[in-house]
Amino acid sequence: MRKNYHNKDLIIFDLDGTLTPSKSPLKADMADTLRALLKVKKVAVIGGGTYAQFRKQFVAGLKCPPQLLCNLFLFPVTATAFYQYDRGWKMVYALKFSKKEKAEIKKAFREMFREVNYVPPAQTYGKVIEDRGTQITFSALGQDVVAVLGEKKGIQLKEAWKKKYTPLKLRMAKILTKKLPNFEARPSAFTSIDVTRRGVDKAYGVRQIEKYLGVPIRKMLFIGDALFAGGNDYAAKKTGVDCIGVKGPDETQKIIAKILTL
Repeated sequence: MRKNYHNKDLIIFDLDGTLTPSKSPLKADMADTLRALLKVKKVAVIGGGTYAQFRKQFVAGLKCPPQLLCNLFLFPVTATAFYQYDRGWKMVYALKFSKKEKAEIKKAFREMFREVNYVPPAQTYGKVIEDRGTQITFSALGQDVVAVLGEKKGIQLKEAWKKKYTPLKLRMAKILTKKLPNFEARPSAFTSIDVTRRGVDKAYGVRQIEKYLGVPIRKMLFIGDALFAGGNDYAAKKTGVDCIGVKGPDETQKIIAKILTL
């Protein structure tokens, strides 16, 4: 790290690819490192997954005592919802879509698929279009590919799809955004496109953290694996928050260790 980040009050993490492999459980050694961090810093996690996925993928493996959970803040579904611990996890807000909005988004997906002549994979695993309440997410291989095939095979399949079809995914997101003027479609992770209300992204999440937790942006640090232009963490840079890009959980863990020893 080129800067001294010891004076930051709050560390923000992306989830998939930063704290855990894609849709995979938190590793025990990462959990140990994060518990040490929670003793001295506030921690927020922002990701595209649902609150239920956050609990399963991240919180369950953290094995954190209640006194430390009070320093942990969850912003699932791209910060369209916020959960805080207070003798149990409590929802602070959720920007839920109406039935009309959901129907409009799903219609746009159907039209976009026809426009690009999309041919789905012969085998998918779980829902391809998932209603996450505050976000609609397309996952080319299905939401459960890692759960069904296992971490190694599932992630390999997602990486292969990403390598072959990223240009198509970018085109799909662009078409969706044109069809949905009140919403925003963003490429996400390996195989996904997330649709939220316009202006709701990880920059929005950083500003919500500032609003609800009272921590100024200059006292935050954002760590993510997709901070490059077009990546799903890139929007966070719009806030001016200090950022560190990583290539995976192992690198994230090393950065946390450095923060703890500064």
